[in-house]
Amino acid sequence: MENLKFLEKPVLFSPRLIIGLSGWMDGGYVSTGTIVYLNNKLNTVKFAEINPHPFYIYNLPGSMEEIAQFRPYTKITDGLVNEVQFPTNEFFADTNNNLILFSGKEPNIHWDQYCQILFFMCEEYHIQEIYFIGSVNGLTPHTRDPRVYSSVSDEKLKKILEEENIRFTTYEGSASLITYLTFLAKEKDISIINLITDVPMYIHATNPRGIISIVKKITALLQLNLDFSDLIPLVEQFDSNMAVAMREQPELAKQVKKLEENYDNEIVTDNQNFEEWLKKHGLDNL
Repeated sequence: MENLKFLEKPVLFSPRLIIGLSGWMDGGYVSTGTIVYLNNKLNTVKFAEINPHPFYIYNLPGSMEEIAQFRPYTKITDGLVNEVQFPTNEFFADTNNNLILFSGKEPNIHWDQYCQILFFMCEEYHIQEIYFIGSVNGLTPHTRDPRVYSSVSDEKLKKILEEENIRFTTYEGSASLITYLTFLAKEKDISIINLITDVPMYIHATNPRGIISIVKKITALLQLNLDFSDLIPLVEQFDSNMAVAMREQPELAKQVKKLEENYDNEIVTDNQNFEEWLKKHGLDNL
């Protein structure tokens, strides 16, 4: 495991592993935002990191605008290059609750090697349970609590989730790293539960309501004694900001009203049509 560096070796006993990744399933920054929140709330300590360089593409043919998302971040002040930041993939330990939290960026290449590093960490600490937390952009109105869906590595895990009113995903299309990890876990005798929430596709900002929906489920499943009432003021501020945007953009308000009706009646509509409507009216970048 030459690309895994330990800073220290915390004492843990078959801990559970919680994973959050930026990229494919981080709509509204729920995946990464939840990990940041839990790290702060649980006072975790960073103890290991993955060398990023084998797993990311930093340069591709194209314009500056097209490839900017792949480049490392740099900071230059008054002509002096102060820093260059590469993607981070870090492990944090919570010895009080016997947890490991992993915050990373979905790799561009070498998925198998990246997954093997995660499985090596599982072997090192005798981890038998992994929980991935994520989010996708959908037709959930911002005025409603988003639903949580799940996919699992083993059929027997579904009973636990049904007790928490978590629905199961039916999907066919482009796969994520986590889907691949879940597929591989079957041969490793490791249980993986993926918790995915929907966030409004018309809002490109941190979604505290989505973070609360995931925190509620993860604390219930892991039986954590965690007070997350400090997230409520963030939701209230979020709602207040959106109320202003709706007053300024009545066309969006009409569409959100339709989304609310469909959501409440569980009517499935077409994401692509709504996304095209947003772009047509210049409302796709709130």
